[in-house]
Amino acid sequence: MIPSLPRPVWLRASTALYVAAFLAFLFLPLVVVAVFAFNDAPYPAPPWRGVTLDWFFGNAATGRVGLFQDGELLASIGTSCVVAAWVTVLSVGVGLANAFLLERARFPGKRLLSVLMLAPLVIPGVILGISILAFASRLADFGEDLLGWDLDFLRPGLTLVVLGQFSFIATVATLTLAARLRRFDRTLEEAALNLGATRAAVLRTILLPYLRPALFGSAAVSFLMSFADFNTTLMLVGNDAPLTVMMYGRMREGATPVLNAVSLLLMVVSGALALALIRRRR
Repeated sequence: MIPSLPRPVWLRASTALYVAAFLAFLFLPLVVVAVFAFNDAPYPAPPWRGVTLDWFFGNAATGRVGLFQDGELLASIGTSCVVAAWVTVLSVGVGLANAFLLERARFPGKRLLSVLMLAPLVIPGVILGISILAFASRLADFGEDLLGWDLDFLRPGLTLVVLGQFSFIATVATLTLAARLRRFDRTLEEAALNLGATRAAVLRTILLPYLRPALFGSAAVSFLMSFADFNTTLMLVGNDAPLTVMMYGRMREGATPVLNAVSLLLMVVSGALALALIRRRR
């Protein structure tokens, strides 16, 4: 339908109703979680018992341990940040190399490689985690039994978590960077080379500045995907549990508004990061 033409009343009303229902479905659970982080009750559900900050800062009189006093929960947030940082560095670095390989190089099987690169995105995270765990465990057993090598980093732990998340997040970074590189005007690169610039200088002064928005975007997406990953992480985690696994364990023991407080904190941080990226892009 042409936007300038008048639309019937029923169509405008149904469109507004659909948009309102979609926004409610999207944001109402987040609002409920945020509101009940301040509920003065020992459970994260109605009825409303008043406003309190105990679930953030604790209260010795009532025996409540808040988010900022829960050392185990804060340690899991730190663990998630460390894992996400490593995954981001690896994913962006390998994604940049893959982007140049797929967009600039010519070799047999290039199309097949492009298709196979998408496989980790369609494999369920649980299956991916189990496969990586089984392969790494067999490799560690082989090195220990036949070669006498102690390959503990291939046992369940943060190293395997990083590798497991990297196996599919690197694909997202590759697609983001390759899409940006595909739109690059190669005449600029050829002109610089004709004027005597080296390939390293072209990469440093032309290509990387052009790819900077995609680099920041892929880094932000990689960090957030790693921080929020649960399925793959659950299969590969060891003693140091990231936040998602820690929250899952707490939920099984019995949910408290502290988990609502954690969720609200993550929403605020994620929103601030998104706004910062949008402002930087503008």
